[in-house]
Amino acid sequence: MDLRDIMNADAVRFSSHTSCKKRLLQEISEQASSVYGLNSQEVLSALTERERLGSTGVGRGVAIPHARFSGLDRVYGFFTRLEKPVDFDSVDREPVDLIFTILAPEKEGAEHLKALALVSRTFRSESTCAKLRSNTDASTLYALLTQLDTIQAA
Repeated sequence: MDLRDIMNADAVRFSSHTSCKKRLLQEISEQASSVYGLNSQEVLSALTERERLGSTGVGRGVAIPHARFSGLDRVYGFFTRLEKPVDFDSVDREPVDLIFTILAPEKEGAEHLKALALVSRTFRSESTCAKLRSNTDASTLYALLTQLDTIQAA
């Protein structure tokens, strides 16, 4: 599995106006609807419910919101780069500006875990995060993510 398997170029965006975690999750849900035709309310509900269990802010300005729910036929991924970091209740209490969201079928635990591991490995690299933070163009961000993913897999 690589990032191209779970996302396309339309699933990457730069946001200059997001001001809080709640609004960010709403924007991600709207993106899921426009890019993949998913029900935005169902996505928002699943992501919000998962966040109630504990924050998906993993530290160093990175969050990996994820949820499993019925009605999906495969894993979907979205990347958001924020101009201004927002509080995400992260483990290190630092705000986040790099967000990779994973939505997975309810019954596909293995694929969900593979996607989480892949994204986690990708954002573990400080140089990867620095490259992503230095760009605002969605197509450049997508190219960086997919090229970095290919390089790391080799």
